[in-house]
Amino acid sequence: MSSGHDHGEPLAHHVLIYDTDEQFLAATLPFCRDGLERGEAVLAVTTPANVTLLREALGRDAERVEFASASGWYRTPGRTLAAYHRYVQDREDAYPRIRIIGEPVWNDRDAVETDEWLRYEAAINKAFAGSRAWIVCPYDTRGLPVSVVAGARCAHSDLMHGDAVLPSPHYSPPDVQGSGWERRPRPPSGASAACMEFGSDLSAVRAFAAARATELGLPAESLDRLVFSVNETASNALRHGDGRRFLTLWRDGERVVCDVTDTGGTSPPWYSGYLPPSPDQASGHGMWTVRQLCDLVEIHSLDPGTLVRLQLDARRGP
Repeated sequence: MSSGHDHGEPLAHHVLIYDTDEQFLAATLPFCRDGLERGEAVLAVTTPANVTLLREALGRDAERVEFASASGWYRTPGRTLAAYHRYVQDREDAYPRIRIIGEPVWNDRDAVETDEWLRYEAAINKAFAGSRAWIVCPYDTRGLPVSVVAGARCAHSDLMHGDAVLPSPHYSPPDVQGSGWERRPRPPSGASAACMEFGSDLSAVRAFAAARATELGLPAESLDRLVFSVNETASNALRHGDGRRFLTLWRDGERVVCDVTDTGGTSPPWYSGYLPPSPDQASGHGMWTVRQLCDLVEIHSLDPGTLVRLQLDARRGP
């Protein structure tokens, strides 16, 4: 296929925008077959209908492709990225390249979730940089808001159409200042917000978070995840910040939300915690873990300072 990315090259991250089954197959079928001919690993994570389409079109070759339903993969951004990272890492020594069709789930996402899932898509460009992954993300315009499709064009460096790939003129690199991936944090909603200023006593931070989250209705099976995440984030604020530090919790619809704010120091990039840390890396493990534990994590730059927003669904456990 005329990809512009040859066998063994580092990360390729394409968006496939389609509105017919034929358009979906025109891109994904040669993508899979070309990978199989080259002896590469191929994973297709998409809708059940698209899994059926691709299986039937591949025929016997479908036995050599791994298939998975998107609804089982795309639950939270942090855990989804970690699952793809494990898949790539486990196969990099055995295969010259790893091809992935990954179709995000957008149904029943509210504005907060949609915003962070688009940032997840952009973060892939940093998280898998240097890997031999080739990722194609399909977007079906028959059922998606225009804003989601527009965001996808910004999050992917290339557009796929059939077996051709072209640079996306709307691409915004995640690590370029002013690229649009930074967000202004929304203020706490409702009258349920409770706030404490904290210092070096993290036991007081943990106790406050646990008590307030329980009052706000966070299930017991999620409480330990929140308390660990708050402890790690507050610890980072103590190590790296130099301003006043605050912990704020409130209920926002079906979520319990917790802000850890430091009013001084240099802010980390918004995609902190999306980058898989290596075993010998001195830092970065904590926020990586926090993104696995929380349903949503937002990192916002203040002027000066940093706000880290942790969110857990009060209706369910992990």
